[in-house]
Amino acid sequence: MASFSGEIPKDLLRVFDELEQNTEDMMSEMVLAGAEVVYNEVSKNMEKSFESTETLKEGLKLTRVYKTPSEDAINVHIGFRGYVQGSKPTKRHPQGTPIPLIALAREYGTSSGERKKPFFRKSFNKSKINGAMLIVQSKYIKGD
Repeated sequence: MASFSGEIPKDLLRVFDELEQNTEDMMSEMVLAGAEVVYNEVSKNMEKSFESTETLKEGLKLTRVYKTPSEDAINVHIGFRGYVQGSKPTKRHPQGTPIPLIALAREYGTSSGERKKPFFRKSFNKSKINGAMLIVQSKYIKGD
């Protein structure tokens, strides 16, 4: 039967030990860095799709980084919340016009004829997101 014996350098073991202790912090920072890239891109793309973006920018939110108990995943959400201040309450929307409704109508269009002008989906640039995440990763994992 074949056998193998080898030695692992102590420096490498120390790196693995530090990485094991800091993995959750590293992943949280990486996810947040990627989300901030998307958040900034959404803000820029909104200006191309809307004449006035003040109300929408107030409603664009980034949640805190959290860990899901069921999957042990690290998440952050980007989305629209709230209502347009000073908008007229209706039977369907007693608090006024919801900001997410305005964003969805522009993103996907409406049945009443408003054409779609995607701005949210275009904001997910994989190379920019990966670049931001790799910058954070390089703080934790020192390469030679």
